[in-house]
Amino acid sequence: MKEQAIDLPCPICSATGNVNMIAHVDEIPYFGEHTQVTILCHDCGWRQTDFIPAEGKKAGGWSLRIDDEEKLRARVVRSSSCTVSIPELDLEVKPGTSSTGYVSNVEGVLHRFKEIIAMVERDLSNQFLEVESDQRDELMEQMATLQNMTLTLAELGGPGAEPITLLLLDPHGHSMILHPDAEERDLTDDELESLPVGPDPAVFSTDDAESSA
Repeated sequence: MKEQAIDLPCPICSATGNVNMIAHVDEIPYFGEHTQVTILCHDCGWRQTDFIPAEGKKAGGWSLRIDDEEKLRARVVRSSSCTVSIPELDLEVKPGTSSTGYVSNVEGVLHRFKEIIAMVERDLSNQFLEVESDQRDELMEQMATLQNMTLTLAELGGPGAEPITLLLLDPHGHSMILHPDAEERDLTDDELESLPVGPDPAVFSTDDAESSA
């Protein structure tokens, strides 16, 4: 894969002349041909990756009930415009300005959630000694909730584990859960209106990507 220079400033450091694009065409079973596009700045190290299907996709949602160990291995394609959530635990990750796409499996997606929970828990622990004593009970309750979330995620797939639902909502339709039990649906009008679409990429069109691939 060769890097191709693009005549655009870096959205982070505004440097020009050192922003490149790498495009790689691949085939994902049941998802079809897609182009993985990475844009990177050699000045500040900023990098953004996304996945563009060869065929146009409509906005949609995917869900999979995780109630056994086998489903932890289901492949997940998550684009930079996709909101990922676990409704039972009130967990949600929305695409922000630095959102990036990835291909993983359910277990890998859950690991990302666990990393976020651990980061929030560390922040609360750091606050504990700095707040007034009457605020510590609230912090303790929040930390206990986070620990219960971590325990639920860690026990998934095991005997007696509480099942959860992995939900992907993508207004661009570039995301998917690859499993026979995964359910696909259209997004509602309210979802289309309220869902964020992620970063405004410098180049993420199929034509530009194909010219670089």
